[in-house]
Amino acid sequence: MARRVTLFTGQWADLPLDELASKCAVWGFDGLELACWGDHFEVDRAVADPAYANGQRALLERHGLGVWAIGAHLVGQAVCDRIDERHRAILPPEVYGDGEEEGVRARAAERMKDTARAAAQLGVTQVNGFTGSSIWHLIYSFPPNDFGAIDRAYEEFAERWGPIMDVFDAEGVRFGLEVHPTEIAYDFVTTRRTLDAIGSREAFGINLDPSHFEHQFLDTAQFALEFADRIYHVHVKDSKRRLDGRRSILASHLNFGEEARGWDFVSPGHGDVDFEEFFRALNRIGYEGPLSIEWEDSGMDRDWGAPDALAFVRRTDFAPSGIAFDAAMQKAGD
Repeated sequence: MARRVTLFTGQWADLPLDELASKCAVWGFDGLELACWGDHFEVDRAVADPAYANGQRALLERHGLGVWAIGAHLVGQAVCDRIDERHRAILPPEVYGDGEEEGVRARAAERMKDTARAAAQLGVTQVNGFTGSSIWHLIYSFPPNDFGAIDRAYEEFAERWGPIMDVFDAEGVRFGLEVHPTEIAYDFVTTRRTLDAIGSREAFGINLDPSHFEHQFLDTAQFALEFADRIYHVHVKDSKRRLDGRRSILASHLNFGEEARGWDFVSPGHGDVDFEEFFRALNRIGYEGPLSIEWEDSGMDRDWGAPDALAFVRRTDFAPSGIAFDAAMQKAGD
């Protein structure tokens, strides 16, 4: 059978969860991947009140929806990032605090540990998110990089995330890094390096989102095949390239949706991702988890786009064959 289709609620966190769940039930989603912001899933409340997580699950069940993963991207970003004023806008006030870099990183790490505990209370075994990166600003290597500093950054990543993964192990929960520009892993090479740095711990895997590969001219299906044993969760999001000789792959310091950008996120099925090849790769590696639509499209109304994306995924996803295509002919010839 085809995989469950969920909606990641991160881009809908301005809506109360009950309102969003009502919409998604009407549209026909199987469930939600709850963002750990807005009122969708509040980690601090979950660890303080044992009844909270059960209440959130019950709310979804009233709408006929399930939950198989939560997203903790915003707090996770601060664990390894070089902290600046931008982080104030994405972090809970108690995590950002006074903005002093090491304090923010430490509080973010503790919140990620609590996220594993909260996920276990909710009854899910998958947390998706970001790790942040202390070396993303060194992407272009000019002024010339000290590559020893890059080596040390991967060591530091492992030092900061190792204790977090200890709690994930203890709670029976896995973490899926969304491989993504601005993270410690953003392509094939850096993903290999990240997994090596953390000792290929079973608790640490990948939330695979093809939209972050498309404008890098990387093959997401091949990525799935190479890291098959680490694909713990999948996002369905699309990206459209507009590299016409005037627009830049580096996005020109322009916000999403601006005309002069060289690429932009679009609703699934409206961009350049080859989803059929991607889903075939997921079939080949035996991925049976949710396909979680992360809906982002600056040029489309989201209440039109979300059900359109759902219809696209239902139409495009398919179960693998259980038999060789010519098995019936062979049997007939016996």
